[in-house]
Amino acid sequence: MSASEESAQTGPQTGAGERITDAEHAVMEVLWDRPRQTAAEVCEDVCAARGWSLATVKTLLSRLVQKGAAAAEPDGRRFLYSPLIAREDYVGGESRRLVDRLFGGRAASLVAHLAETEALTADDLAEIEALLRELRS
Repeated sequence: MSASEESAQTGPQTGAGERITDAEHAVMEVLWDRPRQTAAEVCEDVCAARGWSLATVKTLLSRLVQKGAAAAEPDGRRFLYSPLIAREDYVGGESRRLVDRLFGGRAASLVAHLAETEALTADDLAEIEALLRELRS
């Protein structure tokens, strides 16, 4: 799938309210792992696996900067890119959106669905039970 095809798919919003595409999310994952990277360094992490070129990564980084999700800091003849939104905020917003959109805003319905489809392992269930005990105390 090309970056333009992936860009047509929507993801969570930035602070400015614009959606982050799946392709942009792949770039953000790299920036969250190691902030202050050049486009070439980002490309080293994602280009081969996704069949992208450096130009594609530069386009995606530019879009992320325009959306307020990443910052570009001049460093000589290149730019260093860093995330402006935290991974936790991204995950929180996307999780809420998923629950709202697919499960009527009820997280319990999501967990029930996962349990019914056997998507939860015994370890997953133990973690959920421990979390529930912790939240009750």
